[in-house]
Amino acid sequence: MTPEETARQRIDAMLTASGWIIQNYKALNLSAGRGIAVREVPLKTGPCDYLLLVDRKPVGIVEAKKKGTTLSTVADQSARYAAGLPDFLAAGLTGPLPFLYESTGVETFFRDDRDPEPRSRHVFSFHRPETLATWTAEPDTLRARLAKMAFAHPLATTGMRACQIEATRLRQSILQRAFEGELCDP
Repeated sequence: MTPEETARQRIDAMLTASGWIIQNYKALNLSAGRGIAVREVPLKTGPCDYLLLVDRKPVGIVEAKKKGTTLSTVADQSARYAAGLPDFLAAGLTGPLPFLYESTGVETFFRDDRDPEPRSRHVFSFHRPETLATWTAEPDTLRARLAKMAFAHPLATTGMRACQIEATRLRQSILQRAFEGELCDP
């Protein structure tokens, strides 16, 4: 087997273990289950390796690469695929697909493009269809909700010296300003 075939075999096993039903595009059966990973779906930007469907609706893309590929370099490719859905698949969507994966079958990256500052992060496996369905139903992502939270909790200052209290308040002020985007990286 080629390295690409080996990667896809591992990815298939990971998707199946996470509750996905794997199907080929030409033999697609939308009634097969709640979560379907469809191979080689033709998109406006070319065929994607896997299109993830939950409850018959597209929610994500998996870009498969051979073992040893630096996955951070292919994040743009999965984003292009997510934005390139054909019109019949994009009906009812308000933007690109939110859940993007890049995987070699050994290493897998994930990002939720609905986050305020989306970035890929390492995950140990693919999320279950039920999890993506729950996340899709929520109006905001966890990171978006956290970004809206005020720093309202008072400091616990019992037993602290005055200089410790001052340093803690200064740190909290800096973190709040940085979180709100007022501070820039040097």
